Amino acid sequence: MVKYNVCPITTLKTLLFATDGSEYSMAAMSQAFNLASACSTKIYALSVVEANPEYASLAPQLVEKASARAREILEGVKAAATKKGLNCETVVHTGEDPAQFVIEEATKVGADMIVMGKHGVKKGLKKFFMGSVTAKVINEAPCSVLVVKT
Repeated sequence: MVKYNVCPITTLKTLLFATDGSEYSMAAMSQAFNLASACSTKIYALSVVEANPEYASLAPQLVEKASARAREILEGVKAAATKKGLNCETVVHTGEDPAQFVIEEATKVGADMIVMGKHGVKKGLKKFFMGSVTAKVINEAPCSVLVVKT
């Protein structure tokens, strides 16, 4: 991991860190914190609970459990950011398309950069390929995207 003593990007005022709690997200968190510290950047930490309306109506307790887990992950991110003296706000969205929520949130907060892991929780051969959420964010984001791999 590169450690920045000086901000490498001249206009990095707002950073969106997308996380699902996976090992890739945690590696991305380290980079997000590193950049935020060097650039005096505000961090928005975002987690998206994947659920379509049918799933939400049939199994609301499972959606709530996933939402609680997302909030728990974000509380940990915020606590870690605060410990490092960083300004961090958290956001949880629930819906079918995580990439779209990342893109919309980046636009909403005026993010200069999105930091995210190569992909989320994956097993088997899928762990060697970039995730579809990451790929969509790279292609459609309104700002630069830093993809971190472990």
